[in-house]
Amino acid sequence: MSVFKNLPAKPVAEKHPSDDTRHGITRTDDYAWLRADNWQAMFKDPSILDPAIRSHLEAENAYMNAAMADTKELQKKLFSEMRARIKEDDSSVPMKDGPFAYGTFFVTGGEQPHFFRIARDGVVDDVSIRTVLLDGDKEAAGKSYFRLGGLDASSDHSYGLWSFDDKGSEFYTLKVRNLDSGEDLEDLVHNTGGGGVWAPDGKSFFYTALDENHRPSKVFQHVIGTPQAQDRLVYEEEDPGFFMGVGGSLLEDFIYIDIHDHETSEYRLLSTSDLNAEPKLVAARHEGVEYQMTEGGDVFYILTNDAGAKDFKIMEAPVSAPGKENWREVVPHRPGTLIISHMAFARHLVWLERAEGLPRIVIRDRKTSEEHSIAFKEEAYSLGLSGAAEYDTDVIRFSYSSMTTPSQLYDYNMASRERTLLKTQEVPSGHNPQDYVTRRVFAPAWDGETVPVTLLYRKDTPLDGSAPCLLYGYGAYGITIPASFNTNCLSLVDRGFVYAIAHIRGGKDKGFSWYEDGKMAKKPNTFKDFIAAADFLVKEGFTSYEHIIAEGGSAGGMLMGAVANMAPEKFGGIIAAVPFVDVLNTMLDDTLPLTPPEWPEWGNPIESKQEYEWIAAYSPYDNVSEKPYPPLLALGGLTDPRVTYWEPAKWVARLREKTTSANPILLKTNMDAGHGGAAGRFQRLEEVAFEYAFAIKVAGKM
Repeated sequence: MSVFKNLPAKPVAEKHPSDDTRHGITRTDDYAWLRADNWQAMFKDPSILDPAIRSHLEAENAYMNAAMADTKELQKKLFSEMRARIKEDDSSVPMKDGPFAYGTFFVTGGEQPHFFRIARDGVVDDVSIRTVLLDGDKEAAGKSYFRLGGLDASSDHSYGLWSFDDKGSEFYTLKVRNLDSGEDLEDLVHNTGGGGVWAPDGKSFFYTALDENHRPSKVFQHVIGTPQAQDRLVYEEEDPGFFMGVGGSLLEDFIYIDIHDHETSEYRLLSTSDLNAEPKLVAARHEGVEYQMTEGGDVFYILTNDAGAKDFKIMEAPVSAPGKENWREVVPHRPGTLIISHMAFARHLVWLERAEGLPRIVIRDRKTSEEHSIAFKEEAYSLGLSGAAEYDTDVIRFSYSSMTTPSQLYDYNMASRERTLLKTQEVPSGHNPQDYVTRRVFAPAWDGETVPVTLLYRKDTPLDGSAPCLLYGYGAYGITIPASFNTNCLSLVDRGFVYAIAHIRGGKDKGFSWYEDGKMAKKPNTFKDFIAAADFLVKEGFTSYEHIIAEGGSAGGMLMGAVANMAPEKFGGIIAAVPFVDVLNTMLDDTLPLTPPEWPEWGNPIESKQEYEWIAAYSPYDNVSEKPYPPLLALGGLTDPRVTYWEPAKWVARLREKTTSANPILLKTNMDAGHGGAAGRFQRLEEVAFEYAFAIKVAGKM
């Protein structure tokens, strides 16, 4: 029996058939008209959206609101619970950098972070000595959407480079603030990727500019006090298939230009001793070869998968001659142990690696080559390596948490091996880890592999198949979903839910091969792994099919669309946030921001018939058919440049046309936000409360 009753008439999208023929194959898309022809301009000015499209999206929102009307009080309760678990006036432990230490704090009731600094050895807890550099709440006042991109101090600590996006379209504006007076200079740099790197003299900075298709195609140098039109073009990437970023070294000797797609990378270096020089190529891009660089005084340390090092190795090369011909192995490749990232300091080399699905930090003394590691003993946990803001230090910072253990922040002395606990995440409403169980189980997959699944549930939750379960998955781009502490999911777990994360192929949870086995032609493994996780949870009595609510966002939203088509009977409900479900049409549209850079992940259906057929075989939108779909909630953002609003809009229209069940198909479009949803911390909680209310309603636990 459906829990959705007395619904109004559902919106029915008009059909305007549009044919597309590729490789001799013709497809008809009835809902292609929902893609705004002027999407580039609309991302900057949402008011110009075609009235017919706006009317349809608003009708969908009205229908969604009616279907969820009886959850209003539940949403308020969930929001109240989640907010009560947040220390509203929380602050970070400031990071030492020269004469100061920099950090952020929130004020009670505030949505946005405030940036501050204190004297290097000031008393961290003494709020009276804080100098507030940037008040995020003040900057956001009067705006329906506002996201800060951070604040970075110049080398002499006189200026701060900060950025903001006030549309949700991820076109960031850069500003320069005098950190002594608190006033912004007249400098304004528009349409950037959101960050920049100071030149050591503090008189200029480097940034990436986004083109009309939202791609970071150029690096510019901006001199303080001059108009953006006079900025010097430092480097232009002409291949639209590559992303580009700009960064700096702790020693401030080089500006790094990092050019990459999902499987190939290239670095160009600009010496800060001659800022007007042309950036020098380190190693030319070679398909399938990735590398990342960090400076270690007279050498560069290079993390790479070159020469078959699938799980990566670390090389070194002289700063004076960093070309590939001079690379020498420092940390060898060890199959099954994936090196994720690395950092270099005056006396130590540090890297984060993952083995058997669990992370650890490894420290090597650069003089003696002696190594030791930092790891923990829980079945599943998360480690984050913050490093340091200074090169000549023995102290690094890292964070640890698990599904039951609130986040703990440590300073670690790499020489003495002393660990100092700086802060434990506060849960004001109370949290007793002993009330919960976290486990790592392994679900057998169709081909003999085993899929790790992280579980969280209360000790008193009956494991007899009656418990509802929220099963989360992502499975793309090699991204590993950490088993970290999440105060929000406690609102489900405390209501008897089992909260589960399926670490499926497409991520790097079990090494680089786990990623390779979930991309391109092998993409269906991702979907099969998720279904295998659901089967295992049912078989072992953790839940039942009718009580599983599946959830995923972005590429995880594609996962939701695929499993809805493949096994709708195995899910009691589905939540798909900003879902990448119109995969074939998007990969055929090379004007969209992410399409060319993502061909190595999904395939290029423009050039290859085989790759067209791969994608066509699973693309959720193209494979909707007449079958009984479960209740489904799709969420989109009007100015989302990553997964455009029309993907969930088209998908919902086709699902509603084809489904043979009476279960509602709901679409919620945030008309004031993009890919990340609402930017304020409490606004975001309202969105989570809405999604959880849907899960609780579908599970029959209201």
